[in-house]
Amino acid sequence: MESVIEQKSFDFAVRIVNLYKYLIKEKKEIPLSKQIISCGTSIGANVSEGERAQTKPDFNAKMSIALKEANETYYWLRLLYATDYIGEKEFKSLEKDIKEILALLTSICKKTNKKKN
Repeated sequence: MESVIEQKSFDFAVRIVNLYKYLIKEKKEIPLSKQIISCGTSIGANVSEGERAQTKPDFNAKMSIALKEANETYYWLRLLYATDYIGEKEFKSLEKDIKEILALLTSICKKTNKKKN
């Protein structure tokens, strides 16, 4: 059974792939779309790897990378919105999801780092 963060990060990746397709097809935007698809899908990939990690340090490392990728994704989403590549409705919906993922990953990383010390 998938964890909450694994499911949410996968669902978010699906949304990011659809955003990428929209940006390429409708907006003819390539540089920013490559950035957002790279980090936006990397969140779930790292979470999935972390969930199946063989050691606690490996789990911690993957979740930390996922958190960094989530922060980067949020940056690119804000930039896409500020430059009118996505509208307010789309941005607010994606922002809600990425903030939820950020909160979950931050909590996971804090808990696992406390256990190390």
